[in-house]
Amino acid sequence: MLACLRSLRELRDPLAITLPVLMLLPLPLVLRCQEAYCGFVVLLMAVYWCTEVIPLAITAILPVLLFPMFGIMTSKEVCKQYMKDTNMLFLGGLMVAVAVETCNLHKRIALRALLLVGVRPALLMMGFMGVTAFLSMWISNTATTAMMVPIAQAVLDQLNTTGTQPGDPEQGHGQTARGQELEEKDSTVEGIQPALISPVMQTQDADVEMKVSAVPHSDAQREQQRLRKMLSLAVCYSASIGGTATLTGTGPNLVLKGQFSQIFPDNGDVINFASWFGFSFPNMLIMLTCCWLWLHLLFLGVNFGRLRMDKSPREQAAYGIIQGEYSKLGLMSFAEKLVLGLFILLITLWFTREPGFVRGWGSIFNWEGKKFVTDATVVMFITFLMFIMPSHRPRLKGWAWNRTVEAEPGIDSRERKDHRSGRLLEWKEVQRKLPWNVVLLLGGGFALAKGCEVSGLSLWLGSHLLPLQNLPPWVIAALLCLLIAIFTECTSNVATATLFLPILASMAVLIKLNPLYVMIPGTLSTSFAFMLPVATPPNAIVFSYGHLRVTDMVKAGFVLNLIGVVSATVAINTWGRAMFHLDTFPAWANISSSL
Repeated sequence: MLACLRSLRELRDPLAITLPVLMLLPLPLVLRCQEAYCGFVVLLMAVYWCTEVIPLAITAILPVLLFPMFGIMTSKEVCKQYMKDTNMLFLGGLMVAVAVETCNLHKRIALRALLLVGVRPALLMMGFMGVTAFLSMWISNTATTAMMVPIAQAVLDQLNTTGTQPGDPEQGHGQTARGQELEEKDSTVEGIQPALISPVMQTQDADVEMKVSAVPHSDAQREQQRLRKMLSLAVCYSASIGGTATLTGTGPNLVLKGQFSQIFPDNGDVINFASWFGFSFPNMLIMLTCCWLWLHLLFLGVNFGRLRMDKSPREQAAYGIIQGEYSKLGLMSFAEKLVLGLFILLITLWFTREPGFVRGWGSIFNWEGKKFVTDATVVMFITFLMFIMPSHRPRLKGWAWNRTVEAEPGIDSRERKDHRSGRLLEWKEVQRKLPWNVVLLLGGGFALAKGCEVSGLSLWLGSHLLPLQNLPPWVIAALLCLLIAIFTECTSNVATATLFLPILASMAVLIKLNPLYVMIPGTLSTSFAFMLPVATPPNAIVFSYGHLRVTDMVKAGFVLNLIGVVSATVAINTWGRAMFHLDTFPAWANISSSL
């Protein structure tokens, strides 16, 4: 019996790869039409993306193989989809994020913000959520969570230490030990690649140090356990929520940008960094506030009196942990100042290129009715500057880094070694940290969307959703958001957006509804993966620390999913309706004859 089970386990992957092919093969063999051929490819990729039996990026290259074989698109036409303007925007944004991480600017921002809010449980959760959401707007949610969770654990460890008082001689030793523990945990997560996809991350139980007993025996232990669960969920949830606020914050936003521009080429750049931020940032603040309130009610109750500042010995000691970590960073280095300046310049150029209500600087480059400059142009300009600007204050000898230069405050020997040529960005560092697999995943999504359009599959699927036109538009948006929020719990958020957005666009065109009315809230809903540890990397990271059970995440995440669906529906029906003129069917969306 055991031998049979072992044999089946060895055959699990081969069966998971071949069975979907055999089960779906009758579709193209029997129907023999372009829609059926494309449907076979879409369903096969959907199964592989959900099961992750092969890497997501490898599944994304199937259109290059299958579309030419079925006569849907030529190989040249398919390959063009893998490096579009949106992919360059994604690459540039991530390279800027690598520069921010390399100089430790993100850690300085995080610790400084935590020093401002204090360490009372409610305020501590508010501080961690605000910082995590802000950082997740600019760097990947995985990297943000990997940095914030060890800080949260170290602070909670100090809060839970009741035997050490501020005047005791052991206190300094205790704080040093906590600082060392924080450094060790930072090193364990340093190798996590920033990614915008949701791979199934396995929990390594042997490496998980249980900080509290599985069955608490006292009120103090139960309170400690509640605080750990609350802060762990707060960090991973705010990382997912924060990424929705900016166009480069998470993969689905870029999928929307790329597919929307591809399906509706004459849209006039409706979706850009400024317009997306104007819509999504208020929604992010609402969701973050609701998330804080829900977690407070779930773990701390209705006693909001805990918001007042306190100076108890335990909390002073925990505050000292944050102060100690901030002191280790030293004074702000030349590289940090330069990266911060370039980052502010990038945001300014993004916002002022096409602000919408006034004429932006991008109009200078509009010739013959074409817009030659996009958000990708801006971020590549900043990235280029980072590759040529020095990481140390230049001397009279030139821009090259002098190996005998004295150590600047906040720069250790390891960092100086990483900056051998003296630039803000090093290509080796970019190669090591950049999630190249997501580039293929985005490209595969664009190729899949183009194949659905060319084959007529999008039109066929959209026509089967025509009965929805009898429902009020807000009901349509709410139902689709709920469907996508459920689906994204089981598969990558990028893959979910890739599969659903072309269908939503076709349906909207057929029922004469502004496509943005369903595409924008649908895109937001792909980031509402709050219920399962495997739904998204931030969930998996906090789950691996051993303080959470699956039931804890499901109970908290179910309500938060409903909050997200309601928030996205309300947003698109209020300020979203005014911003994108959703009451009218735009001329650029009248493409039903070409679908």
